[in-house]
Amino acid sequence: MAPAVSVPQPVQPAPAPPFVGVWDGDPAALQPAPQHIARAIQDFTRPVYVVDGPAGLSVTSVGEIRCPTVSDADGLPLRAVALPLEPSALGDPAFRAAHGVRYAYVAGAMANGIASVELVVAMAEAGMVGFFGAAGLELAEIERAIHRIRDAVGERPFGFNLIHSPHDPALEDGTVDLYLRHGVERVSASAYLGLTLPLVRYRVSGIHRGAGGRVVVPNQVFAKVSRVEVARHFLSPPPEKMLAVLVEQGHISPEQAALAGEIPMAEDITAEADSGGHTDNRPALALIPTLVALRDELQAVYGFVPTPRIGAAGGIATPVSVTAAFAMGAAYVLTGSINQACVEAGTSPAVKQMLAEAGQADVMMAPAADMFEMGVQVQVLKRGTMFALRARKLYELYRGYASLEEIPADVRAGLERDYFRASLDQVWAETRAFFARRDPAQIERAERDSRHRMALVFRSYLGRSSNWANLGEPSRKADYQIWCGPAMGAFNEWARGSILESAVERRAPTIAINLLAGAASLSRANALRMQGLTLPPEAVQYRPRPRTEIPTARGAT
Repeated sequence: MAPAVSVPQPVQPAPAPPFVGVWDGDPAALQPAPQHIARAIQDFTRPVYVVDGPAGLSVTSVGEIRCPTVSDADGLPLRAVALPLEPSALGDPAFRAAHGVRYAYVAGAMANGIASVELVVAMAEAGMVGFFGAAGLELAEIERAIHRIRDAVGERPFGFNLIHSPHDPALEDGTVDLYLRHGVERVSASAYLGLTLPLVRYRVSGIHRGAGGRVVVPNQVFAKVSRVEVARHFLSPPPEKMLAVLVEQGHISPEQAALAGEIPMAEDITAEADSGGHTDNRPALALIPTLVALRDELQAVYGFVPTPRIGAAGGIATPVSVTAAFAMGAAYVLTGSINQACVEAGTSPAVKQMLAEAGQADVMMAPAADMFEMGVQVQVLKRGTMFALRARKLYELYRGYASLEEIPADVRAGLERDYFRASLDQVWAETRAFFARRDPAQIERAERDSRHRMALVFRSYLGRSSNWANLGEPSRKADYQIWCGPAMGAFNEWARGSILESAVERRAPTIAINLLAGAASLSRANALRMQGLTLPPEAVQYRPRPRTEIPTARGAT
């Protein structure tokens, strides 16, 4: 049987809309719309004019258009028009100006250095913002990363992660000390359930009155939130009680505390929908408009200058999702899961390949290592690993027993054989040695509280599982903890059959430019459809392509 041949479908008004104008130009420049409309839409640097030409509905990017008048006798009827739309024009211009970037695009801070030095540098060179994944790393490792990134990017923008550490406040405080000492001007504040003193100290340090009376705030906070009550904290001024403590401790002056009342805790709030890692699995369609409305409500009260911006994260993986985020009012988009499968990511080739094969349903929730006792969960890859099921089992045991000694002997033997591959006594000895260096107070508490000792032992499995994945430890593949949201599967479906299908070809800036170029093209297609045109499928489907074939990427730094 002969293979089916794809025949372009006619582009016709449905039903015929009124003419939107008149087109004047050389009829030789007109091309049949069915065959050429898709290419015209995706050349987003030039206008699209859809004209009733001598040979039927036609498309061109040249000529002149004008509003119709009763006396018009010259020219051809103009059915629809789409203006040029560069990817660099998407999002909020205030965001691009505030951070000195070309694109309203952010690469999120995947923990344990997965959002690596190489990733941050690549994004900065492409005119975007990248955040280094500092969570889970020792301060010395974070400091080395600061030096490497600054040496590579110079004055280009970059940022670092600041994760809420309820069980290790000294680490959060030490991280802030490090960032302030080295002049790190952007942090991605993640997993916060409320404000903390270190976070407030970072935000207000160095605040002063500038030229013309404007309040100058050197340190910018990107707050990832998925709950209205948490967003409210970040869209309001720093709490007076915390400012008073900072004054008392000598971190800021009374004058600076007063100035802090004129600024929000964060100028960039990222609405984190169904993402990888810490997530409440919120639907973006509900979350983004809700936070935009909350921002507008609080802005009417405080009148901040500039107005805080709402970005979008979670599920950002295709041109359609990027288009939808911007259409809902997002100032910028932030990607996470899809960057983890890129060449620049600080994880193993084995993990990148597993991610490149994932589908949208290949994810599930599992207990989080850093907030294990609180029952907080993270979204991880379930395809090809048993981590999520094993982590859930550990949490069930933690909830069901008061100590390791209470766990039945057969269950304990299974843990030692399949999970830890060592006796629980040996695991506790190793865990004790770790906290002796990191946080001795945890040991003191564990010696008084047998349940806490059990939690620390179980958390050691959760923590190591991420390291095994990053290192690609082959004997531990079944225990890999790989943070991942359904966006990964959506991206793989979009990339199938393209230059981005293979994990070894995925570079974060190439992905970003393709997503933005696709969103610009789709926005133009939507504009034509809203003027009454019915478009063929290929006109609303943008396929990934090399950066050199994308007009806006030619010559981009």
